Amino acid sequence: MSDKHPVTALLQAWRVGEESALEQLTPLVYEELRKRAGYLFSGESAGHTLQPTALVNELYGRLVDVEVDWQDRAHFYALCSRIMRHILVDHAKAGRATKRGGNMLIVSLDETGIVENASEAQHRQTETEDLISLDQALQQLATLDKRKAELVEMQVFGGLSFREMGVVTGLSESTLDRDLRFARAWLRSRLATPSV
Repeated sequence: MSDKHPVTALLQAWRVGEESALEQLTPLVYEELRKRAGYLFSGESAGHTLQPTALVNELYGRLVDVEVDWQDRAHFYALCSRIMRHILVDHAKAGRATKRGGNMLIVSLDETGIVENASEAQHRQTETEDLISLDQALQQLATLDKRKAELVEMQVFGGLSFREMGVVTGLSESTLDRDLRFARAWLRSRLATPSV
């Protein structure tokens, strides 16, 4: 195994059926995933019904059943971004059904792509929207430009850096920056338009 990228080596070993690889992989990626999930909840109230640890645990439950040809660490975290998005949207929809508008994350389309807490978001109402609205807008963007929607998903829900997104997509940093700027502007415009 390469000392440089043990996660990649373990993912590849897990892919070919080495059960011990998953046991070794879990502690290596668990804390990183929990940290990335923590960004989604930074500043949220302690009473929020879904916490980073619960999100990562549910993510693990879904990963076990996924048949993926793991390429490397960056691809793993990109897939985790997509699964976290689905978990959070499902949770938000369930919360909305239980109590219309209650207990939802507020998301921001700022330069970092990181979710803000609700008190910070109140100061930036024009740049924030609830998770379900963002998910719907991302679905619309994906019909127009799937790559840009996937980049937003990787950055916002997975916390992937430009370097990691570059590994996954093969795009240069300047192309990633341009695509993400366009996607954020398009999403802000779409989210600012009231639904009919």
